Amino acid sequence: MKMKKRNILLVLLMTVSFVVHAHGDKQKDKGMLKGLDTPAAKVVLAFHEALETSNKELARAQLADDVTIYEGGRVERSADEYAHHHMLSDMKYLAAMKSETLEHQVTVLGNTAISASRSHTTGSYKGK
Repeated sequence: MKMKKRNILLVLLMTVSFVVHAHGDKQKDKGMLKGLDTPAAKVVLAFHEALETSNKELARAQLADDVTIYEGGRVERSADEYAHHHMLSDMKYLAAMKSETLEHQVTVLGNTAISASRSHTTGSYKGK
């Protein structure tokens, strides 16, 4: 995949971002959901869908080896680091929670893509 060779910078605000669901309020969507038709965004969305369905192989395949993932105040500096440290816990969390994407913007700058999203998440995980 062409995008796999590009540096993809995932900025995950809050805990994690999720696949964008259609919203009825078109006015709200104009500014809050941008760049989702780009090849980079399609990779990001496929990655999040793989996380939601606990598909480890597909999730890892979507990430460039040198990806940087910012999530919840922490940083993972490679796809392997994320896969070994955080990916499985993200999958378990997503399986237990319900989330709605409030905002998701993907910006492509040369061979780097920045994906930033904000979500409202509800549910119970590990007794919280």
